Amino acid sequence: MLREVHATTNAPAAIGPYSQAVRAEGKFLFCSGQIPLRADGSLVEGDVRVQAEQVMKNVQALLESAGLSFANIAKTTIFLSSMDHFGVVNEVYGSYVGGAPPARSTVAVAGLPKGVDLEIEVTAVY
Repeated sequence: MLREVHATTNAPAAIGPYSQAVRAEGKFLFCSGQIPLRADGSLVEGDVRVQAEQVMKNVQALLESAGLSFANIAKTTIFLSSMDHFGVVNEVYGSYVGGAPPARSTVAVAGLPKGVDLEIEVTAVY
């Protein structure tokens, strides 16, 4: 297997020409960036803490659908609408990844889909 598309109904469906996740060479799971959408595709309203909780639930749903957990994440990239959100998002993210967190990059960007405040993508290993 070179590449296998992976999807779950427990996280929002792709809103463009991309897959929720792709398993590569049976060793890696590359998850597309998750924004604060519910599995039904509706946008979560609320502050950045509420948005971060939903994003992490979406990441968790993708990982679990592939038989993985947060412990399998090797690398995370967090995109923020403002670095003012860093502390809150860091707190929520840290509560999910535990004591041996993966490598991570966090950047502020000019804009995110649907005007949300954050997007998180992960790469996990089997």
